[in-house]
Amino acid sequence: MSFTEVMGFVNGALQFIVAGYALRLNRIFGTARVGWSLFWAFSLLALLHLIQSLMSFNNGAQLGVEIECVYSFISLLLLTGMIHIETLLKERLRIEQEGKCLRGELESQVKEKTAHLTKAIGELQSEIAERKNAEVRIGEQARLLDLAYDAIIVRDMEDRILYWNRSAERIYGWTAQEAVGRKLEDLLPKDGFNASKYEEARKTILETGYWHGEFAARTKSGKEVFVEARWTLVRDSQGVSKSVLEISTDITEKKKFEAQYFRTQRIESIGTLASGIAHDLNNVLTPLMIAVQVLKEKVTDADGRRLLQALEANVQRGADIVKQVLTFGRGTEGMHILVDPKHIAREIRQIVHGTFPKSVEFELHYPEDLWTITGNPTQLHQVLLNFCVNARDAMPKGGKLSLHMENAMVDETYAAMNLEARPGPYVVISVVDTGVGIPREIQDKIFDPFFTTKDPGKGTGLGLSTTLAIVNSHDGFILCQSEVGKGTTFKVYFPANRTPVAAEKALEEDFGLLRGHNELVLVVDDEEPILSLVQKVLKRTGYRVLLAMNGVEAVALYAHRRQEIDVVIMDMVMPIMDGPTTIIALKAINADVKIVGSSGAASVGGMAKVRDAGVRYFIPKPYTAETMLKTLHEVLRKNHAK
Repeated sequence: MSFTEVMGFVNGALQFIVAGYALRLNRIFGTARVGWSLFWAFSLLALLHLIQSLMSFNNGAQLGVEIECVYSFISLLLLTGMIHIETLLKERLRIEQEGKCLRGELESQVKEKTAHLTKAIGELQSEIAERKNAEVRIGEQARLLDLAYDAIIVRDMEDRILYWNRSAERIYGWTAQEAVGRKLEDLLPKDGFNASKYEEARKTILETGYWHGEFAARTKSGKEVFVEARWTLVRDSQGVSKSVLEISTDITEKKKFEAQYFRTQRIESIGTLASGIAHDLNNVLTPLMIAVQVLKEKVTDADGRRLLQALEANVQRGADIVKQVLTFGRGTEGMHILVDPKHIAREIRQIVHGTFPKSVEFELHYPEDLWTITGNPTQLHQVLLNFCVNARDAMPKGGKLSLHMENAMVDETYAAMNLEARPGPYVVISVVDTGVGIPREIQDKIFDPFFTTKDPGKGTGLGLSTTLAIVNSHDGFILCQSEVGKGTTFKVYFPANRTPVAAEKALEEDFGLLRGHNELVLVVDDEEPILSLVQKVLKRTGYRVLLAMNGVEAVALYAHRRQEIDVVIMDMVMPIMDGPTTIIALKAINADVKIVGSSGAASVGGMAKVRDAGVRYFIPKPYTAETMLKTLHEVLRKNHAK
């Protein structure tokens, strides 16, 4: 056998080995497309090689040798490639196995992280739900705090306001938007802020964690208020001071009642002392009076008698002063009888016309059906004369002095506004002058014994104190309104000669004449007791009622129900939005709105402001239910007439 033949058979065998190796790769890696393709390719190559060998056997040895060499080279090259492919495929298999492991680990980590994330999402949702519930609770608590009557304020350690409830707005006049972020001492006017007491309170709360006391302040509108404050230091869980909780109660009305009570007690104490002194002075003056009478009979010369007359006049003057002191100290003396105030008024008119300067113009007004008073005529005469003399002295350059008398029914509404008043019929005597007026800071002292603003020698300081004692002994009371440079009005209330049953019947009869016809009245006042009493009276007399504590609430109510509201009773001095400003806002909504003004400061200047605001009807505080109903009746009657 020749070399060519041997090489042919070797190459054929080599091709079958390569094909078998490809089949092995297919079994190992399961890659049918690669393995079977190689297997059939090399099998075909081997078949062609055998055919070529047979052909070369017939055509010549030289050609066969060349072909055999070429096929051998190709076979070896393919075998080398197959070995390299096997290496690559094994590496791929290894990488795939590692990838499966890594994928398993990654999936495990993803599942673990997903579980953690799901748990965190659940916790976050629970926290969000709890936070929403907390916000709802905080909102409910905030609304409850706004309903509290006391002012509730929270300040940080730098004294800046963090929380300010509705009652704080009502007491101080500042809204929450205006107050939060500012210091309380910056809000309150300097003339109404006791800085030293405030700093003392701050020092106490830092040392002890609590402070309780009272202090006076002025509101945004300048109104003076008294509050009873309780401060508590708030600490966090670590004990660090975070804020100060302040709860303050408005005790302004309480202070007014206390002042009236203390003044009464002071006058009673001074009266007791004065009575004792007066008795001792009477013991001194009595022998002097007797001695003067004896000496007048023995002394005959003119000079001596003039001296005795001067001595007698001064002793008598001293006795009159002692009598005033006794009247002040013990109240009154003498029997009480039925008195017609008109007769006393006419006597006072004669005295004024006969003794007062011509520059003082006098007017007297009273109805013919004026009720009678049970009292001492001399003392009632002294009361009116004291007021008229004081009015004359207050008008050194002349002026107008008016004496008005009228019947009035004091009801529960009025009595609730005045500590000394009792429900029932009264005769009201008003003494009005256009004099210099009484400064506000001394108005609460004018009834104190021995207090006077007159020059030395022109007054004893017992005139008004004696007058007050007489009026109190007649179960009456006195009101004073004064403005510097404008004048003074004293109103004296004496119980009229009518029984409580008759008075109540008369009041009901008056109410019957003044009953409403289901009209809707908007009452605006910052004093809750006044709102409550007015609402009760109006409902009892046939009116419907809406209430507002300040001008902002009044404007909101009127804007919503302007078609229903027939008339508005407006207090002129209120926090947040005062009366004149509120009236302007209401007239912007409805130019024809019917408004009745009301104020306790019914001075000449105050009345001018009311008129400037376009209000033609006014009821001064304190007012009776009858006065209010008459005014409403007049306003609504004119409205219906139009």
